[in-house]
Amino acid sequence: MEALETRELRYFVAVAEELHFGRAAERLRMAQPPLSRAIQQLERRLGVCLLQRNRRGVRLTGAGEVLLHEGRAALDATAAAARRTRRAGGADSPDGSRGRLVLAVKAAASHELLRRLLDAYAAEPGSAEIEVLPCGISEQEVLLRDGRADAALLHTPWNSLTGFDSEALATEGQIAVLPAGHHLAARETLSLADVREVPDLPLARWPAHGTYAPGPGPEIHNQTQLAQLIALGRTVAVVPDSARSWLWAEHAAVPLSDAPPVVTHIAWPAHSRSPALAGLIRTAARL
Repeated sequence: MEALETRELRYFVAVAEELHFGRAAERLRMAQPPLSRAIQQLERRLGVCLLQRNRRGVRLTGAGEVLLHEGRAALDATAAAARRTRRAGGADSPDGSRGRLVLAVKAAASHELLRRLLDAYAAEPGSAEIEVLPCGISEQEVLLRDGRADAALLHTPWNSLTGFDSEALATEGQIAVLPAGHHLAARETLSLADVREVPDLPLARWPAHGTYAPGPGPEIHNQTQLAQLIALGRTVAVVPDSARSWLWAEHAAVPLSDAPPVVTHIAWPAHSRSPALAGLIRTAARL
């Protein structure tokens, strides 16, 4: 069987997500009859039924569920390849302009490490231009997967390295950040149980893959919101030790004795063949 085409994958994903040929056709800005014919042709080529059609609408078959998952991944990979190729093209342009790499980083994290990396790489002969892209909570991984970033600073155990190559750059402990006047702020160390069981200070909740775990603590959307809620005595947060750089006078930081270490990695797509990116990784490994 010949390979699937990007066009027909895009058609199928639109129908599978809308579960309605009319809405999918509007989304694709095309007429409905050719869309229906394209899906039928795809089913014949694959030799499977992808969609069950009846008077009540459209639903996916088991095979259709598989193709929706695989099709989304394939389209994302195609878009990512196009984005990265355009950025890399600067190195081959007639005017001799430098190539460009986008490095996604968590906003306010790893300031000193990032500065050292950028300075060291800029000193390398033929280095590419680095665009630093500060991200919200857990966004670096998404940007790296969809091609908006060429590399990212990821932090385990919170970020996933699945599907990436990576190099560990730094390891640090974790701290509890509390209101400066709270009675726990006077302790030399705390345990995770200590900060989870404070009745008047619920633990801040971070998103994981776009969702928040249940709990009484506030849902955290950005660093500024977190800093203000801690200062107001509404929450306590568990963060890497390097977060001390953004603390306010109204905050107190206490080391956690039993929190797992946080490891900062530079991560990149496992299939990358970019010479500029390889240079950045070599520089990072020498830090």
